[in-house]
Amino acid sequence: MEFYHKSVLFDETIEGLNIREGKTYVDGTIGGAGHSSEILKRLGGTGFLVGIDQDDNALAKSNEVLGKIAENYTLVKSNYKDFDVVLDDLGIDKVDGILLDLGVSSHQFDEGERGFSYNFDARLDMRMDNSKEFCAWDIVNTYLKEDLTRILRDYSEEKWASRIADFIVSDRQKKTIDTTFELVEVIKKAIPASARRKKGHPAKKTFQALRIETNNELGVLTDALGKMIDRLNPGGRIAIISFHSLEDRIVKDEFKYYFKDCICPENTPICICDKKREINILTRKPITASEDELKENNRAHSAKLRVVEKL
Repeated sequence: MEFYHKSVLFDETIEGLNIREGKTYVDGTIGGAGHSSEILKRLGGTGFLVGIDQDDNALAKSNEVLGKIAENYTLVKSNYKDFDVVLDDLGIDKVDGILLDLGVSSHQFDEGERGFSYNFDARLDMRMDNSKEFCAWDIVNTYLKEDLTRILRDYSEEKWASRIADFIVSDRQKKTIDTTFELVEVIKKAIPASARRKKGHPAKKTFQALRIETNNELGVLTDALGKMIDRLNPGGRIAIISFHSLEDRIVKDEFKYYFKDCICPENTPICICDKKREINILTRKPITASEDELKENNRAHSAKLRVVEKL
């Protein structure tokens, strides 16, 4: 399948990054190079773009797109949490901008065999990096009921988390739950008919939670943000597009921490933490999609963009 992905908040993200000719930028989730194609155009012949992704199809598509624009870029298969290792390997100390477009691409959802979507019958997979062994099948068929309940509750706010976990554990005792459609049937049995008739697919939240757990998405995000701020040049910017409240909360809280001048308890008479503000927050409230974009791209409905600048 041809890789495609419609970038959300395109103009807002490019403006937020304040791309400067001759500087160095990192796209940590390059996808199909939607945003990065414009970044590369604005860098001129002396700038440099580093594109990172876990998905081989995404990297191939990005190389095809960017190769038609210029040659001053490199693509690396990796997880963005290891972007500092990527930079070290390339001999790059500091950069001038970093972009993260979190979540799953349109292509990954529509590539049925990847197991991200409840609309296609496929093996339970959901790996963003196909070279990894651990996948959604392992979660569904090996996690304890308590752990299944926790991830469904915490990662998707699924009202029926405990009941769904009960039904999963019960069904897998008869045979393993191997495919997306088999899991959907279990979820439908677990959720009362009256609740299933409400808006949205009954499996949506469960699939989101499994995807987050499979790829450790929240842990990766938490681990990466501080390192990214450390590797920015003064005036450099980080732009992050998130797609659900858990991601956005992590981004918001981490940015607030690095914005603070002091983290001492309120009753401490003299500051002893020696913490200094490292960033300015340029988006006090997250930027969301315009009405025009919402009409064109359904995925933009949940997108939130936050931007900070290194002092």
